[in-house]
Amino acid sequence: MTNLDVSILVVDDEPPIRKLLRVGLGSQGYAISEAPNARTAIELVETEKPDLILLDLGLPGMGGHELLRKWRDDGLDVPVVILSSRTDEAGIVSALDLGADDYITKPFGMNELVARIRVALRHKFQQQGEKPVFNTGDLTVDLVKRIVMIEDREIKLSPKEYDILRILVQHAGKVLTHQFLLKQVWGDSTDVQYLRVYVRQLRQKIEKTPDQPRYITTETGVGYRLREVD
Repeated sequence: MTNLDVSILVVDDEPPIRKLLRVGLGSQGYAISEAPNARTAIELVETEKPDLILLDLGLPGMGGHELLRKWRDDGLDVPVVILSSRTDEAGIVSALDLGADDYITKPFGMNELVARIRVALRHKFQQQGEKPVFNTGDLTVDLVKRIVMIEDREIKLSPKEYDILRILVQHAGKVLTHQFLLKQVWGDSTDVQYLRVYVRQLRQKIEKTPDQPRYITTETGVGYRLREVD
């Protein structure tokens, strides 16, 4: 699928932001429609069926969280990327837990936004089922044989370290909240400190410079993301 085949609905009450996105994303070949409020957004989702939604959390009337909850409760599986202020960590986490696919904070660069859009769309359009072997940079993860390699060297991971890496690989490029990872690995809301300890150990094993990670990056106050590097 090319950009020319992809339609994006921008839901934001600020005309300058909508114009920025209309011009910037339009120049990338995306078809853009706009909604200044939840009511218009609901109508456009029903009539235009966009491939992706950019959603501002600070909407008048029905806010972004309430609108996202309605869409997910109604079964809408369109990727949603949140537009948020840099200081609203709690709002971002809440939106991700409600089913948002990713987020970007204002002000943002167009290249960064386009990269987030491509990741969200790839997860949407790829065939169901995970690739048996994942590669990025020097890291290779065989999800069938449960083998992790850095260059030509096999890395031995504990079961919990592997589980964390596997989940990050399955959602490569997307930010995963602390609570999502805790639930997937431990099955309940274990103290987030457990997760931090295991991520630190995992970085020690797969990162050349653990304090400046290339693969597993921290989304401050939100969670972690497995970067796909060149």
